[in-house]
Amino acid sequence: MEQDAWDRDHLTVSRLIDALPEAVIVIGAADRVVAVNAPARDLFPALRPDDLLARVLRAPEVLDAVKRVRASGAPERVTWLERVPVERSFELNAAPMEGPQFEPTIILTLHDLSEARRVERMRVDFVANASHELRTPLASLLGFIETLQGPAREDGEARAKFLSIMREQAKRMARLVDDLLSLSRIEQNLHLRPQAPVDIVAILRHIADTLAPMAIDNDVVLKLDVPASAVVTGDRDELLRVAENLVENAIKYGASDPRSASRQVEITVVTEPRQCVLRVRDHGPGIAPEYLPRLTERFYRVDAGQSRAKGGTGLGLAIVKHIVARHRGRLGIESKLGEGTTFSVSLPIHRA
Repeated sequence: MEQDAWDRDHLTVSRLIDALPEAVIVIGAADRVVAVNAPARDLFPALRPDDLLARVLRAPEVLDAVKRVRASGAPERVTWLERVPVERSFELNAAPMEGPQFEPTIILTLHDLSEARRVERMRVDFVANASHELRTPLASLLGFIETLQGPAREDGEARAKFLSIMREQAKRMARLVDDLLSLSRIEQNLHLRPQAPVDIVAILRHIADTLAPMAIDNDVVLKLDVPASAVVTGDRDELLRVAENLVENAIKYGASDPRSASRQVEITVVTEPRQCVLRVRDHGPGIAPEYLPRLTERFYRVDAGQSRAKGGTGLGLAIVKHIVARHRGRLGIESKLGEGTTFSVSLPIHRA
């Protein structure tokens, strides 16, 4: 009878915590695991009933909290950082529980703070980077204005030179503000999937015509290899922005680089049963493998000086990534040093 009651109590506990959305671990005597729900197993796949808690959660903060709860009977809240296999931050609430009648039971509720901490770090970095990007041209403008109001007041040649530089700095700030606003709008609508039919080939032909003067100025040849049409589900203005950013980057940073094997940018579209794949390839110097994972981060630049010199804001690929995500597509980047870089965007084919 005692064993049957023990089994019923444990079954009740297991069913109860399985209904909870948070990760929950119930431990009994000698800190052995009594029950684990699905969210907790997702966080710690090695955790099994009857395991010693210390074998899986090797965190002194957690074990000390459990010890204090057993001694005082009062709930405890602690945070700790897991560094392997990847860095994760957790908050744990430990509290005594009236459960199985044959052992003192403690319930551990875990909350994964990793994503919230990551987003907060991104927000802080974003504000710091945006401030820095604006501060530099602002400082230049203020310096030139003071000079024009003082020593160069009557110097026509200096005035013309300074005004030209001031115009470029003002345009740089305007581009940055426009990109920040675009990124903000895209993030606000990230959960809303576009539904309109859009001919991606028509967009690419328009972009090729629009950027032809830039290509000529940089001695770059645009090669378009596309079908008559390819209709995807999307937002025309946003897909226009994707194509413009990718082709412009290929012209400015790939094909026009002195180290380029070929001064050609190849734009191709391949249609598949469920998706359409747009590829933009240059034959430039390529990008080292260690830089590829960070290319779509806000304000990240492989060569900051070159990017700023060519009018880049450091937000172009971040905007591309967010637009592609909103369209439920995929962005791919392939590059080999000395062989160039290929950006590919997969978009869902439109179904009437």
